[in-house]
Amino acid sequence: MTLTTTRRSLLVGAAATLALPAYIRRVNAQTVTKVAGVHASPVENAWNSRIHLAMQQAAEAGLIEYEFSEGVAATDYPRAMREYAESGVQLVWGESYAVEREAREVAADYPETAFLMGSSGGPEGDNFGVFGTRNHEAAYLAGMLAGKMSESNVFGSVGGYPIPEVNLLINAFRMGVKEVNADATFLNGFIGAWFDPARAQEAAIAQIDSGADILFGERIGTADAAQAKGVKAIGSLIDYTPRYPETVFANAIWNYGPTIEAIVADITAGSPVGRDYTEYSFMSYGGNELIYVDSMVPADAIPAMEAKRAAIQAGEFEVPIDANEPA
Repeated sequence: MTLTTTRRSLLVGAAATLALPAYIRRVNAQTVTKVAGVHASPVENAWNSRIHLAMQQAAEAGLIEYEFSEGVAATDYPRAMREYAESGVQLVWGESYAVEREAREVAADYPETAFLMGSSGGPEGDNFGVFGTRNHEAAYLAGMLAGKMSESNVFGSVGGYPIPEVNLLINAFRMGVKEVNADATFLNGFIGAWFDPARAQEAAIAQIDSGADILFGERIGTADAAQAKGVKAIGSLIDYTPRYPETVFANAIWNYGPTIEAIVADITAGSPVGRDYTEYSFMSYGGNELIYVDSMVPADAIPAMEAKRAAIQAGEFEVPIDANEPA
């Protein structure tokens, strides 16, 4: 195939198979699933990087063969999906937020190919599965730490677009803050882009100038503003602390590996993949986790947060999902 976007492949042998769970070893013994990823943003973008890393790890373990395109514009997206389906891959992974109708039309034309799309809509037919991003449980826990740290009681957040996946993440952070700080007030800004660090930094600086002293960074660039202004920040999806060691005290990490394992198992078993795979991003599956620097957090904030984490993992507490746009 010829694609106008950057396209790379990662084909790795069946190494480290014994480290996988038993059912995955059985899957691997039978077949290696061929996967093509269609990334709308560069794979260095935080959200895409988590999926890309998990795909690479699955390839290194011998579970899949993985090739991908990145920076695929919405106008080219259906064509890229079709070309990969025509090439014979078993799974086309993508993000259909900007091309919901077109992506579903492509899937309908290739009923023998599995499609898994990041989507705000539901699954369709037997071969169009969807997933949502769910690191909201970790964001809630991060909020519990942040709520004990602010001096101004003003908390900021910077998001990409007000879609359900982003809204519920920011709202979960706010709920965590409110659990421990009833006096908290909030600021929020959407930058209208998935990858525009300069715009995110500008939005964050405006919130800091309005009194926010802790920021939740749904978008890259938020921590740069926090670092420049001498306030604290929380990272989302990836670990930002190594880059901002004096600024980012906690990160709401998203792990995509459980989702890959789930759909590969379905494909190998010949089961329909037209279902919602969002559940595999929940903490009970290992799909998200909170990491934090305890030396940067007040000691009295940690016990309540850790107790809540244990309750989430045990299924005794469910973080509410509020997909309404935060003000």
